[in-house]
Amino acid sequence: MRSPDDNSGTVIEPAGFTPLDASATDTVTRRPTRLLVVVAVLALFAAAVAFLFSARSVLIRVIAETPAQLSVRGLALPVGERYLLLPGEHRVTAKAPGYKALSTLVNVDERDSQEIELLLQPLPGKVSIDSIPPGATVILDGEPLGQTPLQQLALPAGEVDLLLRHPRYLPLRQQVLVSGRGIQQQLKLELLPAWATVTIDSRPRGAAVLVDGEQVATTPATVEVMEGERQLLLQLDNFSAWEVNSEFVAGASRDFGEIELPPAPGNLQLTSEPAGANVTLDGEFQGQTPLLLQLRPHTEQRVSLSKPGYRRHTQLLSMSAGESRELAVSLRAQLGTVVFKVLPENAVVRVNGEHRGRGSQSLSLPAVEHRIDITMEGYAPQSRRITPRPGLEQRVEVQLQTEEEASLARLPPQVQNKLGQTFKLMNPAASALGEFTMGASRRDPGRRSNEVLHPVSLRRMFYLQTTEVTNAQFRAFQADHKSGHVEGRSLNRDQQPAVQLSWQQAASYCNWLSRLEGRRPFYREKQGIITGFDATSTGYRLPTEAEWAWAARTSGGELLKFPWGNSFPPRDTVENYADAASAFINGRVLNNYRDDHLVSAPVGSYPANDKGLFDMGGNVAEWVHDVYTIPTSDGSISVDPLGSQSGDNYVIRGASWSQAKLPQLRLSHRDYGQAGRDDVGFRIARYAE
Repeated sequence: MRSPDDNSGTVIEPAGFTPLDASATDTVTRRPTRLLVVVAVLALFAAAVAFLFSARSVLIRVIAETPAQLSVRGLALPVGERYLLLPGEHRVTAKAPGYKALSTLVNVDERDSQEIELLLQPLPGKVSIDSIPPGATVILDGEPLGQTPLQQLALPAGEVDLLLRHPRYLPLRQQVLVSGRGIQQQLKLELLPAWATVTIDSRPRGAAVLVDGEQVATTPATVEVMEGERQLLLQLDNFSAWEVNSEFVAGASRDFGEIELPPAPGNLQLTSEPAGANVTLDGEFQGQTPLLLQLRPHTEQRVSLSKPGYRRHTQLLSMSAGESRELAVSLRAQLGTVVFKVLPENAVVRVNGEHRGRGSQSLSLPAVEHRIDITMEGYAPQSRRITPRPGLEQRVEVQLQTEEEASLARLPPQVQNKLGQTFKLMNPAASALGEFTMGASRRDPGRRSNEVLHPVSLRRMFYLQTTEVTNAQFRAFQADHKSGHVEGRSLNRDQQPAVQLSWQQAASYCNWLSRLEGRRPFYREKQGIITGFDATSTGYRLPTEAEWAWAARTSGGELLKFPWGNSFPPRDTVENYADAASAFINGRVLNNYRDDHLVSAPVGSYPANDKGLFDMGGNVAEWVHDVYTIPTSDGSISVDPLGSQSGDNYVIRGASWSQAKLPQLRLSHRDYGQAGRDDVGFRIARYAE
């Protein structure tokens, strides 16, 4: 073993190293790489074989007039004019000069061979348009494109319809085939004139030529007149105008030759005081003043003015050609005297609307018809027409009436309706007892508890039927109505009062009659049932209890107890009651009284009362308007009372053929009900205004 410090000379030799052969290294590394390449080639071959077996032959045809470029995105194998493409969607892009590029999806299906067409849209053409004359408006599809000349308009390819308009030329419609694809085209279009050439002259010359009111030349002249209906006018001072309205045709020529212009007439502006005078020229009527007259120049003519009540004015006039003159004529009145006697003395007198003073006076008025108005506040105005006569004094007497008096005067005192029913006008307010007391005193023999004394005031005028409604009159409304009979005695004859009817039927009859005459019904109805009333209506209705009491009881300034007076029993035959002959029907009768009817009598068989009303206290009792109540005795005055709008029972007033007792024959007697009876009928009324 040697020590580390031993340097005895032993030499350590390096071991020999020989590198591997380079060819050997390549052999080792290339064998795997070649294998991969072989595998890849085989895979590509397999894929290509698979593509060839799966692909479909597709012919893509691009429709354009210039050569097109076609590209298909993705796996596509061009084979001549065709492509091998797998089934499914493929993005295809086509381009051609002058066309819009197209990019679209095409669908390849399972068929072996397919064709697909791609239509390219051409770009607009560049069209320049000029016209003769220039300045024509070019219109395409209703849209103006501008005025000629127009340069390189972008117009869609294909046939387009152009319209050119120019103010003085005929419209031109032109169909143009636009090539498109940016190709430039030049159009030059000529418009035809829209006027006619007109030649015209006048004697004397120098007249203004006007077409449709616009001056275009002076004679002699050749003018252009636009086609259509036109007015051609020649005007020259101091000469009458010449005028023609004619149809002119574009492109045609018209020669009117030489037109003779006659001297212009003189213009006379004629007025009169008063206005409205009749004017004649050489005996021919021309109109009424104020008036413009045209007189022949340099010729004397007679002008006359006349007006009723005034002296005729005549004068001779001569005027130069074209002269204008004004003439004012004051007509002299022919007067007549009218003496007015007017009451009240402070009433205003107006003649033809002009204030002429107050009260009685004497006026001198022209001898023509005048309207005379006499007015005064609080009085109804009166108008008269009068024609004064020269030399003859006339008198006019006028006494104004108050509004109430005039209103009453306008109302006829008696009227008939379409059924022939007669009505008397009642004006309680004008009577001595327009305000009176209804009911009866407790000391009155026969007085009943429902006859409470209470004051009423009647102010409205009304019409009241003079008789009770007959069977014939009621059957005009209800044809099958039967009033029946009593103990073999008929109640059903035409002129007997209609009975066996309810208050509702009586009120419905009133509404039917109102509608028959075109009046607004007084009663409100719902499904044929009366539910209330309209106090403002002037339609037919039943008389109110107050109206019935006033019409039956008042006589001058007295309230009657009975129709015949104030003592009982009646001495004379005054009404139809239960007389001695009807004892087998009625039982209780009026002894020693005979009225010759066992049951109801024909209406109007007995004397009327002082108001001209029949059977107010006999024959049949009568339905009235009011809902039945017992009046209060608080002393308040009821004005034109109508009672409640509705209720269960309604008032019955007056006695009947079946009654004879003192309480029943009293005019203050009150009964009530709702259903029909054989001794209850009705009469009708309506407000006068």
